[in-house]
Amino acid sequence: MKRVFELINKNILQQLIFNRKKDVPDNEDMPMITISREMGSGGRPIAELVVKKLGKPWKLFHKDLIDKIAKEGNLEKKLVKEIDENRIPLVDEIIGDFFGKRYLSLSNYYKHLLKILSVIGQRGYGVIMGRGAHHLFREALNVRIVCEMHQRIKWEMEFEGLTKTQAVKRVELSDKQRYEFERILYNHDIRKAHHYDLVIRTGPYLSIEEASDIIVFTAKKRFKL
Repeated sequence: MKRVFELINKNILQQLIFNRKKDVPDNEDMPMITISREMGSGGRPIAELVVKKLGKPWKLFHKDLIDKIAKEGNLEKKLVKEIDENRIPLVDEIIGDFFGKRYLSLSNYYKHLLKILSVIGQRGYGVIMGRGAHHLFREALNVRIVCEMHQRIKWEMEFEGLTKTQAVKRVELSDKQRYEFERILYNHDIRKAHHYDLVIRTGPYLSIEEASDIIVFTAKKRFKL
C-alpha cells in the first residue's frame, strides 16, 4: 500500500494535465463517484485503482489536487474550460439548493472549495475523495470506506512506519478532524451510513483490490458504462 501512496504523491503534477472537453462524452447526467474514507482504511489506493480500471476520461480528485486547483488560477480555468457552457449555471444552483442563505455566512475558503467541487461535478467522470462531496452530488455513486480500528492501526504502523502510539494518535486525530469538517460545513455526521450508496469495510477478508472491483462494478451498472 505504501508504494501506491508514493506513486500517487509523485504523480500529482501529472494529474493536473486534464482531459480536453472533446475527450469527455456528452451526457446529460454526468457520472460521478465520491469516496469518503477513514484514515488507514485504504481509501486512497482504492480510488486510484477505480480510476485506473474505469479508464479515460475518468480522473481522480483528492484533497491535495483540489486544494492545488483552488490556489492556482490557471488550473481552475483549465478545469472550467472542460465544462459545457450550458452546465456552468448549475454550479451556483447546486450550492444554492444545498446551503441556501447559510452560504453567505461561510468563510471564503469554504465558498471557494464548494465552487471547485461543483465545477468538478459538472465536468463529470470524476472520483472525488472526501471534502463531503457526497452531500453535493446525491445522484453520484457515493461510497464510504471503513475498517476496524485495530486493522487501521496495524496498516498505519506497517505502511507508514509508525509506532503503535503514533498510529493511534494519527488515526484518532484524523477521525476528529474529518468529523468536525463535515459537521461545520454540511451540518451532517460523516459516520451515518444513510449518506452513502455503498459502505465497504476493508480488512483481512476484503482487500484493496476487491474493494475497487466492487465500486467499478457498481459504477458500470449505475451509469450504464
